[in-house]
Amino acid sequence: MEKQSLTIIGDEEVTVRKSSKFHPSIWGDYFIQNSSLSYAEESTQRMIKKVEELKVKVMSMFEETSDISQLMNLIDSIQMLGLDYHFENEIDKALRLIYEVDDKSYGLYETSLRFQLLRQHGYHVSADMFNKFKDDNGSFISSLNGDAKGLLSLYNVSYLGTHGETILDEAKSFTKHRLVSLLTELEQSLAAQVSLFLELPPCRRIKILLARKYILIYQEDVMRNNVILELAKLNFNLLQSLHQEELKKISMWNPQAVYCLPEYLKDYYLKLLMTCEEIEEELEPNEKYRMLYLQDEIKALAISYLEEAKWGIERHVPSLDEHLHNSLISSGCSAVPCVSYVGMGEVATKEVFDWHSSFPKAVEACCVIGRLLNDIRSHELEQGRDHTASTVESYMKDHDTDAKVACKKLREIVEKAWKDLNKESLNPTKVPRLIIERIVNFSRSMEEIYKYNDMYTNSDTKMKDNISLVLVESFPV
Repeated sequence: MEKQSLTIIGDEEVTVRKSSKFHPSIWGDYFIQNSSLSYAEESTQRMIKKVEELKVKVMSMFEETSDISQLMNLIDSIQMLGLDYHFENEIDKALRLIYEVDDKSYGLYETSLRFQLLRQHGYHVSADMFNKFKDDNGSFISSLNGDAKGLLSLYNVSYLGTHGETILDEAKSFTKHRLVSLLTELEQSLAAQVSLFLELPPCRRIKILLARKYILIYQEDVMRNNVILELAKLNFNLLQSLHQEELKKISMWNPQAVYCLPEYLKDYYLKLLMTCEEIEEELEPNEKYRMLYLQDEIKALAISYLEEAKWGIERHVPSLDEHLHNSLISSGCSAVPCVSYVGMGEVATKEVFDWHSSFPKAVEACCVIGRLLNDIRSHELEQGRDHTASTVESYMKDHDTDAKVACKKLREIVEKAWKDLNKESLNPTKVPRLIIERIVNFSRSMEEIYKYNDMYTNSDTKMKDNISLVLVESFPV
């Protein structure tokens, strides 16, 4: 929030509220007015029928595949293409086989892929399995240098490490350098994967956006399975159509005056109340208690905003610890996952909401990731418009250093938070895995949004392209 100033008019002091100059919505009422975005009911039903037919064929692939390496590749493709939620039972059964297999004879690609699949699903597997790819001096063996597929797989799993897994930290540095040097020599499909994942690894990408981009890569792969490819395209189009309809509903507000509030808050507060009422109406009688937890999150968010406003008015630069004590909440990264639990049905028990309210390690890590990535990318613009001090300014003050060093150190804290989150994702989790996945998915969105700049504030950037990919551009089928 901008700091406020006092202006003397006659004998009275008038508070002048400064406001940020954000650009207007780049979408306007596009999703309300553009009827061409929606499929006709008949067309939708045809697609649904075809999807069900293709799902049966993919299920048979699990039954007919006895080779563990082929099974791992099948699961990996299904996950990258955003289809895994259709085949949860088949994947769980396959993972039990993959966990039991003896991987001593596996090369770098198979070893890395096995580690990735098991870690992603919460299995405890040791990173020591990669020691067999090191020489007597503790360096990765030179014969790996030309194995681009294996190097990419190892690079991807290096982001799934927890604290103390030094070999994965070493693997990240080793693989990144070699993949960059090999890039111009690779065939098209593999080169596209390397370019995409060097930018941001798959485990830190928004799943539906990853699926949208990976479909284009997968269709150029000579080893692709056309049944899976067709299913991925149809499934994406159906999800896109569903999200378009949801956007129409949430874009149509009916503003009314809320006379007890300042002008700039009236519509916001009314819409917030209306939204909460609409959510509560959708809940079963035994689920309505959830709104109390959500209201507590919103209240905490408002209190944290007020504290930051005071810092701005007083030109206070808090210590990093003091800043994070408040700004982890103001990041909104605790409130948003809590909102998502409200509609999750039976999996979101009262124990889940109590767990979330205790600010556990997984939620804290998510908030650290969101807050620091935001500040690293937005602090220069914010300070240029006289904004409250960010964590960058707090670190600079604590350590008497410059912004470049502060951002580098804060990025290291983000990486530690990811390791915390990776650890909290391992079985047995303290709450159902679906809850942990919500937190991980939201953390992924922070990486996408703040990768190169603040795309949340400046949405007329790559954010516009990403939204178009997910919500506008469908696949021809």
